[in-house]
Amino acid sequence: MATLFHPPLTSFSTSNKLHLPSPISARKGQIFVVRSDAGMNHLLSRGAHKSRTQKLLANAVATKADSSTSSKAGFLKCHVFLVAFEARDMDLTLRHELLLFEALREGLEEEMERDPRVCVMGEDVGHYGGSYKVTKGLAPKFGDLRVLDTPIAENAFTGMGIGAAMTGLRPIVEGMNMGFLLLAFNQISNNCGMLHYTSGGQFKIPIVIRGPGGVGRQLGAEHSQRLESYFQSIPGIQMVACSTPYNAKGLMKAAIRSENPVILFEHVLLYNLKERIPDEEYVLSLEEAEMVRPGEHVTILTYSRMRYHVMQAAKTLVNKGYDPEVIDIRSLKPFDLHTIGNSVKKTHRVLIVEECMRTGGIGASLTAAITENFNDYLDAPIICLSSQDVPTPYAGTLEEWTVVQPTQIVAAVEQLCQ
Repeated sequence: MATLFHPPLTSFSTSNKLHLPSPISARKGQIFVVRSDAGMNHLLSRGAHKSRTQKLLANAVATKADSSTSSKAGFLKCHVFLVAFEARDMDLTLRHELLLFEALREGLEEEMERDPRVCVMGEDVGHYGGSYKVTKGLAPKFGDLRVLDTPIAENAFTGMGIGAAMTGLRPIVEGMNMGFLLLAFNQISNNCGMLHYTSGGQFKIPIVIRGPGGVGRQLGAEHSQRLESYFQSIPGIQMVACSTPYNAKGLMKAAIRSENPVILFEHVLLYNLKERIPDEEYVLSLEEAEMVRPGEHVTILTYSRMRYHVMQAAKTLVNKGYDPEVIDIRSLKPFDLHTIGNSVKKTHRVLIVEECMRTGGIGASLTAAITENFNDYLDAPIICLSSQDVPTPYAGTLEEWTVVQPTQIVAAVEQLCQ
């Protein structure tokens, strides 16, 4: 699996002094306030939380704390890179290493500490800790009423979660496998997505529905489903897909705080992915794509596990003289057409790589959106690489054939750039 292309994280203050790490309990008043910048990733500064409505983005540069001294602000802006690299060289950066499932748990735990309305429900989420240990240790800490083990009845406990959200709670419903949530499709579609509208705005549904999905390693057809395409047409629902420990935690916290119902897609093969993330609290935007690799020749749009297949292919492409721009779209609904559009205007060529099914998948919707909004900027037809429209085989070699591989990505880019 390709390594992450994230530089080390550093925290700054307006005095340019490094801050030593502090425990979670001492960090409740701190938050990263950052703004978008496609040229950099993960250079963040500590800002006062206050009551600002700034968007919190993953692709960011340091944003200074409020100050009346313009010269000090200018100094920070000019020398933020220098401070970052000096801190990295001294190995005093504010960060800690987590696996992706641990990052999800940390985000969930911080939000449960911050807001007593946040609760979790699902099969084996309590004292067992969840099928992939995302909720491990939460039941003893918060009690059985806030971390609720449910019967094997997805339609029932999803409906219970929606009802809890209507009364003011902020439930997180875990599907032991996203494929099982098809049993709750009626609740998600007719209630979760529509009640805010059909009640005339009387009810908000601040619920998070999350769980593992995607093609694993020989899990069979029923446990290898990609449900993004199933849920994308439901009005009123937002969808995001995490791909790194950093964005997993940030998206989890943002989803819990959102007033809208959010489906958070996690990939079963990414739970053990490891990365260093900030000690300070941070929240990401639910509607922002991430610039993974800037480039000039072709725009590659991807998400979730395919991000790593794309980055593996990018190494080969660079050796062959190509300069691909890689964007992790993250927000599956709505699309971040601002970031995507700017990239299309620069490269004039688009390749979409997804693990979702080809017919009616996220790639099909993304192709339609780009064609509708940026067709005049395209110098070649959009190519979309998707999984084959077949049930995922159990046999490992056949399973691999159904999913897009790095060699196919390389061949598609060469075709686009002819």
